[in-house]
Amino acid sequence: MRVTFLGAVGTVTGSKYLLETDHHRILVDCGLFQGFKQLRLRNWAPLPTDVRTLDAVVLTHAHIDHSGYIPLLVKHGFRGRVYCTPATLDLCGILLPDAGHLEERAAEDANRHRYSKHHPALPLFTENDARDALSRLTPVEFRRAHDFGKGLSFSFHYAGHILGAAMAQFRFNGKTILFSGDLGRPNDPIMRDPETIAQADYVVVESTYGNRKHPATSAQDELAAIITSTAKRGGSVVVPAFAVGRAQLLLYHLYRLKQERRIPDLPIFLDSPMAIDASDIFRAHAKDHRLSPLEARNVCAIARQTPTGAESKVIDQSRVPSVIVSASGMASGGRVLHHLKVFAPDHRNTILFTGFQAGGTRGAAMIAGAQTIKIFGDHIPVRAEVRTLDMLSAHADADEILAWLGHFEKPPTTTFITHGEPDAADALRKRIEDTLKWPVVVPAYRDSFDLVPEDGQ
Repeated sequence: MRVTFLGAVGTVTGSKYLLETDHHRILVDCGLFQGFKQLRLRNWAPLPTDVRTLDAVVLTHAHIDHSGYIPLLVKHGFRGRVYCTPATLDLCGILLPDAGHLEERAAEDANRHRYSKHHPALPLFTENDARDALSRLTPVEFRRAHDFGKGLSFSFHYAGHILGAAMAQFRFNGKTILFSGDLGRPNDPIMRDPETIAQADYVVVESTYGNRKHPATSAQDELAAIITSTAKRGGSVVVPAFAVGRAQLLLYHLYRLKQERRIPDLPIFLDSPMAIDASDIFRAHAKDHRLSPLEARNVCAIARQTPTGAESKVIDQSRVPSVIVSASGMASGGRVLHHLKVFAPDHRNTILFTGFQAGGTRGAAMIAGAQTIKIFGDHIPVRAEVRTLDMLSAHADADEILAWLGHFEKPPTTTFITHGEPDAADALRKRIEDTLKWPVVVPAYRDSFDLVPEDGQ
């Protein structure tokens, strides 16, 4: 068995791992690169393996940095199946077509305003490409083994993080390799805890927060203080939020704050068609999260939903203090860009980020203190207060990753650290080596490793 790292190394995006045996070629995750231009250019380059020879894709969850390359894979000749959990299948049904739609819109805007170096600018893939790819998705229930034949099988286990997110554990002729996917946090208010795993010969673990610890402060206390202070100065809070996962967690906290009357009675908008649809899917998969059906319904009803573009534009015309939850979470696309053009230049407002911002994104630039951001070819001044709530992250921090790894009954032969910026991945490597005394590798792009038992048999 051999593993090759085709993404999510040296960066938190573009997750792709090629797992091969003498009889199988399986791609674990199939994500887009995001952030820095040199990474995004990889999305346009041919995948460094023949996609027509791939037997299957095993998808850990629906976020675009894990699933967004699937339409291109199919477009380039992949004819196998994409295996995922039922909730991930439903979420991909909205995420992938939306990503294609945004690609088309971005190309149209670039051509209309002539700010692209390419003439004409083209989308990476289209909405129709994404809808064609959805026919390849096949659901597999958690903890149910799927047999590929000739000694290879896999099963999904709860990873927390977002609805439907899974770890993927492969078994081949008595050996196991576990891909953590994106590892969620223990004691999350809405998501199930990541499952503890007792044994694996090889582990591929994410390291998004491998060099950090989430603040111990209360998310609701911080959120209440930010909303209250912003409203007092006559401003609004714009929250770039991931439509899947983060938006629903925010709605939960806002619901609790309104119930307890800890924030002013101001309007809350959920301005993302994808987040609106994702909230419906969240309610439909009750067994995958902690909330009762009644709680889920009440939480999702706390915000005024604005599915149409016309309704979204009305938000920008209002001068009444409000909370606007809109995608995307790193301000890399979506309706939130239109809100940032309106609200970022006004010092009364607050732009509130609620999780990790990949290098090269507008979110990372704003948190670093950028005075201007570029939106649709225009340089927009940033005078609004910029805040971040890292405790709302859906990723385990370094301590939580170490605690999860601590449940293994014996050290894996090798632990591979991926899905982190270089400093985070290396910091986690050092902690695992120093604390657990395990053999650890931080692979580079396109590195390959033969996976053999310790005894060489």
